[in-house]
Amino acid sequence: MSAATLPTGYVIYDGASLLNGERIVCVATLHSSNDKTGDMIQTWILVASHDPLYSSRHGLDAANCGSCAARGKPTFGERGQASERSCYVQIGQAPSAVWRHWAAGGYPAAVGHAGIAAVGRGRKVRLGAYGDMSAVPSYVADSLLSEAVGHTAYSHQSGDSASSFDAAIYMVSADNLVEAMAAWQRGARTFRVVADESEAVEGREIVCLNHTRGIQCIDCGLCDGAGRHPNAKSIVIPVHGAGAKYWPNGIENA
Repeated sequence: MSAATLPTGYVIYDGASLLNGERIVCVATLHSSNDKTGDMIQTWILVASHDPLYSSRHGLDAANCGSCAARGKPTFGERGQASERSCYVQIGQAPSAVWRHWAAGGYPAAVGHAGIAAVGRGRKVRLGAYGDMSAVPSYVADSLLSEAVGHTAYSHQSGDSASSFDAAIYMVSADNLVEAMAAWQRGARTFRVVADESEAVEGREIVCLNHTRGIQCIDCGLCDGAGRHPNAKSIVIPVHGAGAKYWPNGIENA
């Protein structure tokens, strides 16, 4: 098989979302040119029935993004995405390209623990380049990370008992300081978007090292939950991305 025909990723889950029961797929792509993360394996959690833009503007992204406030408000229009969407992910770009490639049958399935583990073997993994990995049964992430050498992961679903959220693996995506403090009390670590880096709580939080020093996630690795670095500080990052003008999108920051 030539390099040109090698898979660029694998389907590692195709089934019901733990968040609402709708069909989702999780694709793990093998390479990335993302300047912030570096060349990590990236997982994309996608609504199966429609492309990401359609899913956004019709509110179907509850299946892969849960109750995250950054999703914005459905417009039910014919084009575009949800209004007032503050999420930094530009869903019309990479998520849509991955969905189209999946819909065209471009990603083979990695089957069972051994197959999924082989995808992550010896690599660093980003859980949730788009979508929330805790919408996917826990065995998928467990298998993918079982032979990986590191990961990053974030979730807005720490309060959803139906999700597969695990504080040992995921950073809690906290929408405000009150939520962050509650997560700390539970022994979790947090990732929090702030208006200014001066809002980082001394002794508890540090500013993302990519923002302050240009270190890529693949070399940093601090956003890996409380399992490997239980005493590490939580992370804040100043609001950024295409949706920054809509942040905090109805969220009151303490």
